Amino acid sequence: MTISLSDTGKRYNRDWIFRHLSYQFVSGSSYAIVGPNGSGKSTLLQTISGAVLVNEGSIRYQENETTLADEQVHRYLSMCAPYLELIEEMTAIELLDFHVQFKPFLAGIDTSAALAIVGLTAARNKQIRYFSSGMKQRLKLAQAFFSDTPVLLLDEPCTNLDKEGITLYRSLLDNYTKERIVIISSNDPAEYSTCQTQLAITDYSSSIN
Repeated sequence: MTISLSDTGKRYNRDWIFRHLSYQFVSGSSYAIVGPNGSGKSTLLQTISGAVLVNEGSIRYQENETTLADEQVHRYLSMCAPYLELIEEMTAIELLDFHVQFKPFLAGIDTSAALAIVGLTAARNKQIRYFSSGMKQRLKLAQAFFSDTPVLLLDEPCTNLDKEGITLYRSLLDNYTKERIVIISSNDPAEYSTCQTQLAITDYSSSIN
């Protein structure tokens, strides 16, 4: 799997967030999109996910050298981000059972196993609206990491996690990211220290014209 950005740019009104960005992400590699708050890290990650369209250039997704149609791309991606909402009227087990109808989990992982790994077994029948912020983040991580997709997108993945939760996050990175494209948007080295490559968003925004 490859994701290729060619001279891409994104703007809101007349303000360019980034511009002239060409880059290729390949399977089996991990990448960090880094930069200060408000620099456009999340915007870039959202354009890679297809949730936000670029204003210039193109993004091409290929599997075995075959270009994917735009309407197919979402099947190949899973994402965890603070701004993605959970269905809070559901219980944890109901949410994951619903989720796997659209994106099956990795081989050997079912909803019960997923909840056990992220430490939510005791809360499996609890409505998500009664979860703490840290519990919600663990559930979001479960959705993303255990989905059987070749691309994993993580935006500030340790948001609301305590020390134990951060240890869990690192364990998920170690055990469930082999052969995948992993892209992490963050300004916290603790979240992306394992990444092989860093992409500084400010390299594409500091001198935009």
